[in-house]
Amino acid sequence: MKYSKKVIEHFRKPHNQGEIKNPDSVAVVGNPVCGDIMRLYIKVGKNKKGEEIIKDIKFETLGCGAAIATSSMITDLAKGKTLEEAYKITTKNVNEELEWLPPVKQHCSNLAAEGLHEALKKYFEKKKEKPKKKKVCKSAKSKKMTKKKS
Repeated sequence: MKYSKKVIEHFRKPHNQGEIKNPDSVAVVGNPVCGDIMRLYIKVGKNKKGEEIIKDIKFETLGCGAAIATSSMITDLAKGKTLEEAYKITTKNVNEELEWLPPVKQHCSNLAAEGLHEALKKYFEKKKEKPKKKKVCKSAKSKKMTKKKS
């Protein structure tokens, strides 16, 4: 099976490989057909405009060379992008940036895009579920209970 130079480069020296401590979101996706498994971590920050961006992104992938290369590429494509821009990254974008994957390995780029989309989805769900802090009225002071001395 022949791979492009970019696929081989990303397989041999993957970018953004590893784990993020205290990530804002983690997604685990797998392909039951080939057995590839990908764990994708994202850390969200804000850019100068105040928009949420992917500040950091890392992956851990157990799979073939194409799965590792597509995982590496998805992190390159998403890092620094707004969450909305990152959500628009597709399988086609991954394939184009890697300059070709054999047809039997196209599913690997699906795994990478699916992992990114799942991590973003979980982030948005988590963000909405966070309870809002209740405001305490300053005039509602607690009364001190004292024991009567006998």
